[in-house]
Amino acid sequence: DMVSKTEQYLNDLAAKMGNGSVSVGFMEGATYPDGESVPMVAFENEFGVPSKGQPPRPFFRRMIAKESPNWAPRIARISKQTGFNGQRVLGIMGEDIKGGLQESINNFTDPPLSPVTIARKGFSKPLIDTSHMLNSITYEVEE
Repeated sequence: DMVSKTEQYLNDLAAKMGNGSVSVGFMEGATYPDGESVPMVAFENEFGVPSKGQPPRPFFRRMIAKESPNWAPRIARISKQTGFNGQRVLGIMGEDIKGGLQESINNFTDPPLSPVTIARKGFSKPLIDTSHMLNSITYEVEE
């Protein structure tokens, strides 16, 4: 019957797609040249460090709020375009979300930096100093 054929088709697609996952962000072990942890710096930027007078700059949460409503339709479109190759879909989505996160950092302006920080850095762009954090964003596809 039609229901069992539909179920079989969906089960076949699910099997073809696989059970993979993709992680996007600042991976464990990523460090600055001085050994400081990139994930820790990203965390402190995202959530702030009140004891240091550093306000939250939620670049990651803002990106998720802005981009995540588009992820399911994008996954559906990419799945069709790749012949339902799960690993390729995850790789393309990983690259896409990485780009969204980098864009979020590049476009981030509020809250602004303090005058002391601007004087130290020589410019007023929050979340960018050496661009090491920005360039450390990556993704990993797992089967």
